[in-house]
Amino acid sequence: MKIFIRITALVAAIALLALLLFGRHFTLRGASHTVLAASQPKAASTEPQKHILYWYDPMHPAYHSDKAGIAPDCGMALVPMYESKTPAEQASAETGAIHMPKSQQRALGVRLTMVEEESVSRTLRTSGVVTADETRIAHVHVKTAGWVEEVYANFVGQLVRRGQALFTVYSPDLVATQQEYLIARRGQQQLGNSQFEEVAKSSQSLMESARERMKLWDLTDKQIADLDRTGQVSKTITVYSPVSGFIMDRKAFPHTSTAGDMELYIIADLSRVWVTADVFEADLPYVKVGQKAVIHFPYAPGKTIVGRVGYSYPVLDAQTHTAKIRIEVANEGLVLKPNMLANVELTIDYGRHTIVPAEAVLNGGTMQTVFLARDDATFEPRQVTMGATVDGKTIITSGVKKGETIVESGNFLLDSDTRLNAPMDMGGAK
Repeated sequence: MKIFIRITALVAAIALLALLLFGRHFTLRGASHTVLAASQPKAASTEPQKHILYWYDPMHPAYHSDKAGIAPDCGMALVPMYESKTPAEQASAETGAIHMPKSQQRALGVRLTMVEEESVSRTLRTSGVVTADETRIAHVHVKTAGWVEEVYANFVGQLVRRGQALFTVYSPDLVATQQEYLIARRGQQQLGNSQFEEVAKSSQSLMESARERMKLWDLTDKQIADLDRTGQVSKTITVYSPVSGFIMDRKAFPHTSTAGDMELYIIADLSRVWVTADVFEADLPYVKVGQKAVIHFPYAPGKTIVGRVGYSYPVLDAQTHTAKIRIEVANEGLVLKPNMLANVELTIDYGRHTIVPAEAVLNGGTMQTVFLARDDATFEPRQVTMGATVDGKTIITSGVKKGETIVESGNFLLDSDTRLNAPMDMGGAK
């Protein structure tokens, strides 16, 4: 029993000694760490403390507050707006420029491009139809009442030549005029050498008046010469074609009556024709008289005919808001026929201009903006004036110049960032 008590006392002593030794070690180690931490000076913050100008709602940047809190509209915490400290930051705040590292640019897909200057043109394509040249259309009438006797040009579409006989007509007035002329001519022959000057002049005047009346009623010089030669009145008078062309309409039939207001033939010279095409009102300022037009016809794929714009009609169609233009073309071989469809191409030349990609311009309706790259990471919004947009490129008349670098893609994200970082420009209640 004594031995057991001694062993127990020895174990207890050993345990107490171990506890004392390990406890002191932890205390010294903790103390040393405390002393070490206390001996090392606290690192000074290199981040300058910026002054808070106001607090704003991140969802509605127009809302400002003088202190932190919760936005009344969306329930989100208000975000502080700090004042600029550095000259670069101050300049950026004044111009609206923003800073975006290259890594962030790559993540957002920001792509840069250079402003260029080049000649701008585009092809205006429209449809048209072939029509007869209205200045080359002849309308055939007789100037006195009568009856058609014989008809030589007797179907629509017939090709006739200038001076070719069309039909003969019997007119009592024409017969009477011929008789009057023959009487006046005989009187002039008898009294033309009279010793009385007034008598001679009167006979000459009557003959000339009768001749002039026949001319006014469209008797040709040859017909009058035949009347002088034969001295015989012709019962019928032949009417000849005044032009070479195709008969477009015919109302002259044998043994039918006619009057002075009746149109007997319409003859069109189709050696030159018009192509009338529709142009939208927005494109009309760029279409000029004398401008070259290239015309394609469905009947002959691959074949083109070149013409010139001869006239721009002054009235727009109320439904389509298009105006017609007239293109004059030579009809070689008479292959172009009225009412034939055509495809028309007009080259519009805008001249030499400063251009940027169309997607580089943010069009706000009343204001157009591009983002100018001041350096690799700083972008400044620049207001510009737009011209026409052609094939994905926009003409810029003011705001940027050749050689400057702008944002081509990702400008919408930059614009959003600018608006969030400069809410004071939007106004609002504090």
